Amino acid sequence: MKLSRILSNQNGISRRQANILLAAGRVRVDGEICREGGLNISRFQEVWIDQELIQRADPAYYLMLNKPAGYLSATEDPVHPTVMELIEPTLRDHLHIGGRLDRASTGLMILSSDGLWTRRLTEPRIKIPKVYRVTTAHPISPDTADRFTEGIWFGYEQLRTSPARLEQIGPTEARLTIYEGRYHQVKRMFHAVGNRVTSLHRERMGSLLLDPELAVGSFRPLTADEISSVG
Repeated sequence: MKLSRILSNQNGISRRQANILLAAGRVRVDGEICREGGLNISRFQEVWIDQELIQRADPAYYLMLNKPAGYLSATEDPVHPTVMELIEPTLRDHLHIGGRLDRASTGLMILSSDGLWTRRLTEPRIKIPKVYRVTTAHPISPDTADRFTEGIWFGYEQLRTSPARLEQIGPTEARLTIYEGRYHQVKRMFHAVGNRVTSLHRERMGSLLLDPELAVGSFRPLTADEISSVG
């Protein structure tokens, strides 16, 4: 919401009076004087008029989790454990999941209280690369990389996947980079070429790399540089 609107939403303050307060330097955003009424203010920022708090900042959380197998990417489930159970209880109500993994898959997950930020990370049209280490049931055929580069036709959605890059590591192991996040996309791509995924581990989302020091089942806050790299 624009700063001028936040100010004029207060009882007794008109839009004209809000502009006067801004021009006089009586408005502070996160402790800094602000005179730009058109500035977009997030719910994670504090706004003051003189010594009066007009908008209290919601806490902003940005977490990296090393997901183990067997946990659902959900906030709650009556049958299976969820990734939220791996998070400190006082944080759980603030968080949502940015980029899900299925129950058997492992690796990098991002949880945050900032929906606009996670949307930039997961929005398909932005085409942020997502990198997975894949193990298959059968040897990866020589034409798989070319098939993935051309895109795989998904009949249910009536669309072709964006070009993906396959780097083969061993006969049944590869690193796959995709630019979407469709339902069970990696498993369906391998199924389309006559193979089956037996393990799937996400290593990277955009510039966010799974911390090699982060133990399986553990989480940590993202650094300021990691947070600013998304966007």
